[in-house]
Amino acid sequence: MTVRPARTPGLGRGLSALIPQRSAGQPGPVEVSVARVRPNPHQPRRHFDPASLATLAASIREHGVLQPILVRPAGDEYEIIAGERRWRASKLAGKETIPAIVERFDDATALEIALIENLQREDLSPLDEAVIYKKMTDELGYSIRNLATKLSKDKGYVENRLRLASAPDDVRDMVAQRYDTLSAAYELMKLENKRRRQSLAKQIIAGKLTLLRLHDQVERILHPGEKTHRAAPEIPPLRDDALITATRKLNEALSELARAIGEDGHGSIAEADRQNLAKFLTISRARLDNLVARLRTGARA
Repeated sequence: MTVRPARTPGLGRGLSALIPQRSAGQPGPVEVSVARVRPNPHQPRRHFDPASLATLAASIREHGVLQPILVRPAGDEYEIIAGERRWRASKLAGKETIPAIVERFDDATALEIALIENLQREDLSPLDEAVIYKKMTDELGYSIRNLATKLSKDKGYVENRLRLASAPDDVRDMVAQRYDTLSAAYELMKLENKRRRQSLAKQIIAGKLTLLRLHDQVERILHPGEKTHRAAPEIPPLRDDALITATRKLNEALSELARAIGEDGHGSIAEADRQNLAKFLTISRARLDNLVARLRTGARA
């Protein structure tokens, strides 16, 4: 029997909300030939870390595949719905067969299960997440509000990820190289000039441009002649590489916090977040004061 897409259970219940529960009389996992299994062409995950696969392959050689993969019939073969990483590692381990649960899913359900499985990964990259969100809105018919509710995410968070999915290649490449450039990516997406975007992206990747300064440069490009925010103060010259790196990161973090908080301290920040952030910054200020005192004491010694 073909399983139809489930909408009401939601994503929070994971794959069990979409996979039918098996009764005692139904057959369990079966061993299928690794050679007869093929990847899902709509798999949103494009990169499989070689080192991680090698580790999993070593485990499979010793213990076998502990969790069956989920497949559906595809002619004389089987198409993977969930578990492609286990299948790849099994091939790497030299296994001839792999345990699998065989179900006859339609295309929409197969896609939804594959997307949900990927959303549950701990190492999910921002770009992969963005692609999954776009597939769920474009191909599965989720509205942004409904998707945000299903994922227990803020609507603005989902909207930003969808923007990233449609970002120019140079912006996506920047995020792929450094996941901590997400906020910068949204600033760069305001620019239509590819050459200017690429130039700024290179500076960001090299750590030569803070988020606050990027914002000012983008504003100057979009609104020439208008007054922009004052750039963050220059970091005093240092000689020790560790100190230079730590100070640069601290300066960038402070600049990004200032940008997120905004001039009036309100913006879209929830009341609970404002209070918690104020407490965190108060504690951080005490730690900074302690560091300053230690530095000055050392200088006088």
